[in-house]
Amino acid sequence: MREHGEIPAWFTLVWICLFPILALISIQVPGCTFEPVETVILLPVDFSNVPDDMVLTQSHTETIELKIKGTPDRINMLNIKRMRYPADLYTDLEFDPAGDSDSIEAGRYLLPIDPSRIPLDPGITILEILPSFLSVQLDRKITKTFRVTVPYFGKTAKGYMALAPCVNPPTVDLTGAQTMIENIEILRLKPVDLGNASESFKKEVPLDLDNPLLFPAARPMFIVTVPIKPRIGVKALENLAIELKHAPIGVSIEPSRIDIEIKGPENILANNTILDQIVVFMDLKGLKPGVYARHAYIHLPVELVLTKAVPQVFTVTIPIDRGKAAEH
Repeated sequence: MREHGEIPAWFTLVWICLFPILALISIQVPGCTFEPVETVILLPVDFSNVPDDMVLTQSHTETIELKIKGTPDRINMLNIKRMRYPADLYTDLEFDPAGDSDSIEAGRYLLPIDPSRIPLDPGITILEILPSFLSVQLDRKITKTFRVTVPYFGKTAKGYMALAPCVNPPTVDLTGAQTMIENIEILRLKPVDLGNASESFKKEVPLDLDNPLLFPAARPMFIVTVPIKPRIGVKALENLAIELKHAPIGVSIEPSRIDIEIKGPENILANNTILDQIVVFMDLKGLKPGVYARHAYIHLPVELVLTKAVPQVFTVTIPIDRGKAAEH
């Protein structure tokens, strides 16, 4: 029999089971056990409804600082990473001293922050907002046509050179802030690597544009044709012997040697096997005894051009008495 004042065993067991649940409820129910605290959070500003003929420049307020007060459980439940302050420029500029949206001009504006737009739990109080105004800079939106250029980097193969590229299409329409568009002198594509090239090639290349306030009508790819040509050089060859064809016995030539200058691709000028194919000769077939002024013939390999020859005229002497000249 249970004595007076003794706690029943079943009550103790029930209390042990319910205590964790009651403790959890006391934590989850707002204001149950915690005193309000103050903290500071940062909200990114999300600008929308920029007037069609305007561009929001990079000179604007990007975040606002909120000093808030609430119980820890409510504050901890805030999804701060997804919270934004929505700034509706079309609506907010209506209240600016500049007047209605039809009269909005390029320039800087200060827009008051509306606390009612901040997505907070009603149990959280906003103590302070910094700054209290949003600063925005609007610029007039314009479109201008630019001719594009293509820079090179790297080197061609030895003895070759890259000529001016051909770009298709040669121009692009660029839209953006007026102050930026008007300061653009050259619009470039991404640099093209010459990559030790020894022949012409084509490549698709995008614009070298990394500014969110400037954008083409479309994101075009340009077909760039890079002409690769042999580098042209000049080389002097001195004291070359003159070959005499059908030469009579005893014939003499003055001078007996020639100096020449040739022009052509540098890789050919540096190739001794090709240069050995150069032949300087004089055909004396059918000439009778006497003294003659003759030109030498110079045979050059393909792609080489003669630019100079010294001398140009030679004196050829064929003796009268050939038999006697042969005995000597």
